[in-house]
Amino acid sequence: MQTFKTASKLIAILIFISSCAQTQKNQNLENSNGEKLAIQQRVQTHIVDESLPLCRDCIKGSIGDEELKKSDKKVYFLYGAEHLNLTNYYFDIPVVYNDAVKGWIKYFSGPRGKGHFRRYAERAGKYGPVLSKILNDQGMPRDLIYLSMAESGFQNRARSWAKAVGPWQFMPYTGKKFGLEVGFYLDERRDPLKATIAASEYLRMLHDMFDSWELAAAGYNAGEGKIKRAIRRYRSDDFWKIRKGRYLRRETKNYVPKIMALAIIGKNLSKFGFEDIEFQKPHDFEEIIVPPNTDLYKVADVIDEDFETIKKYNPELLRWQTPPKGENYVLRVPVGRKDIFESKKNEVNILATTYKEYSLRGRATLRDVGKKFKVPSSILADLNGLSENKRLLPKTSVLLPFRAEHQARELAMYKDLYEKPRKSIVRKRTYNRWIKRGVRNGKIIDNPSQFYTVKKGDTLWTIARKTGVNINTIIRSNYKLVKRRMILPGDKLAIR
Repeated sequence: MQTFKTASKLIAILIFISSCAQTQKNQNLENSNGEKLAIQQRVQTHIVDESLPLCRDCIKGSIGDEELKKSDKKVYFLYGAEHLNLTNYYFDIPVVYNDAVKGWIKYFSGPRGKGHFRRYAERAGKYGPVLSKILNDQGMPRDLIYLSMAESGFQNRARSWAKAVGPWQFMPYTGKKFGLEVGFYLDERRDPLKATIAASEYLRMLHDMFDSWELAAAGYNAGEGKIKRAIRRYRSDDFWKIRKGRYLRRETKNYVPKIMALAIIGKNLSKFGFEDIEFQKPHDFEEIIVPPNTDLYKVADVIDEDFETIKKYNPELLRWQTPPKGENYVLRVPVGRKDIFESKKNEVNILATTYKEYSLRGRATLRDVGKKFKVPSSILADLNGLSENKRLLPKTSVLLPFRAEHQARELAMYKDLYEKPRKSIVRKRTYNRWIKRGVRNGKIIDNPSQFYTVKKGDTLWTIARKTGVNINTIIRSNYKLVKRRMILPGDKLAIR
């Protein structure tokens, strides 16, 4: 499609150039050597300088009937919908036209959901072709872009109640498992390119496991352990048969038909009243190499842009600087700004040099300071070259990872996933509902022999996914603990 401009073609999206021993000065950037893949070593994608074939009456990035008929891919025909006179009937993932799918089609084409679909489709103009091309290069079905559409509506900063983040809604554990970095300075789950490659690997694993795209999608939503147990319980590997039972959560039962409905509408826009979609501009950019600990405000000044533009092109960066340790960073900038940066980079110092300072009022440790400012003590330890547990004297000056020029921590750049959330009545009510459901439906583990130690960021749901133990069983077997309060790091839960 036209979305791939020839000048900026997403080249080398996973190539990170390693720094030499001395990389603190800009003029040494050219001497960096070696390569680091952002995703697993075996995964490498290069978006070539070519367009995707046009799909008529589709959202950007879709694959149409004409291309599918000519391809050597396995294709699926939408039986039962011939009376609709659609533009596109072929898909490279299974799509059916049953009551569950019809219900979601009615929702997204009706008054309640039409606005949601329109916003999703508009964003597809920016990210659809990019995601589709990466999926294709990874040997995956291009219609899987509708899974991302169902997950996030193509929003990089989308965040669920369960702490899933990004266009593919990765949980921290799963994101790290498939090569995405998740930390204080960087969250690659929010990077649409890197996250798509990780999602390709995860979906490939799920499809290899279940030999079914329906079950792979269900596993993406509920976890592979849940789907394995469902297959054993119902003695069937047919998603639609399993769906009739009570074992899967309603969210998972609706997830697969929702994806199919989005695909049907997304490849037949005019049929469902979306012929006037105003697609966002393509995600075109250039790349520059900057050293660790680069001040993004200074880069913005050098290339005559503002800070928010830099953040928009690099949604994975959570702070005002690139990670202070490690290798050089590949930074994306608007088309036409690379030459400006290259011509000026040796004339200015773009490193982050000025931090806010906090003077201790009494004896304290960096852990105490971290609690006060909602910053991990390990980050403070690295920044100050001190031990997290060392008791510091009054009036000791502690550097904070906030830019000195900023007047308040309420600035948006500090409000991210890694701040400790305020306790809310809504969250407590949700937690209590989970506990009641677990007591009602869970099984008690008699004489437990295996325990799980809760880690930072864990929830009962993520622990269930990690261990493959039903969440209701975990709740009922640890009821004395979980009924009193939410779980905390260090708690031991019986799991087997």
